[in-house]
Amino acid sequence: MPAAEESYGVNKVVDNICRISPDLLADVCQHVLTYLQGQKRGVDSAEISDRFQRAEVRLDHEALQDMIRFLLLTFRSAGKSNISGDELVSKLEEGSTKWTKASLQVLHKLWSEHGVSVHTQQEAQAMLSIGQLVDMQWKLGMAVSSDTCRSLNSPFVCLLLKIVEPSGQICQRSFEMTIPQFQNFYKQFKEMAAVMETV
Repeated sequence: MPAAEESYGVNKVVDNICRISPDLLADVCQHVLTYLQGQKRGVDSAEISDRFQRAEVRLDHEALQDMIRFLLLTFRSAGKSNISGDELVSKLEEGSTKWTKASLQVLHKLWSEHGVSVHTQQEAQAMLSIGQLVDMQWKLGMAVSSDTCRSLNSPFVCLLLKIVEPSGQICQRSFEMTIPQFQNFYKQFKEMAAVMETV
């Protein structure tokens, strides 16, 4: 039964994709491909939703999100596998019988134009993949005994970092610092943030 539910979900998304005009589908795909090529920070679903409204296409928020997720997954998977436009169309047809010829032509054309750069971007990301900081918590405490503090009753800061590893798994790292160490850490973190904003 789960396979039937999954197939129903895919067919529903494919139905929604095939309902829109080829130009509108090309526009949505361009947003996704631009992101996957590293030229944007993300896919702006609000901008896509506005475009749909201007084209008088009625699609609820959840359906639009499903469509964007499906296209992201499809193009990301095709990029990792480094497949051609023809192979992409074959895989899509294997996944659902609901595809229209016009929709598949749009996907084939855009993937043929942008697939190589998506693949290149994903290879570069894989080589540079490091954990991503998703949460940082800290608390101030008073040391009763410690290897790094010379005297008792010294304040310290305990940091808890949550990091998403390249595999997608979230791990936690915690460590303690003296107040001067924490102040130095804060200064360096602030400098990194300033540099990253210029990139």
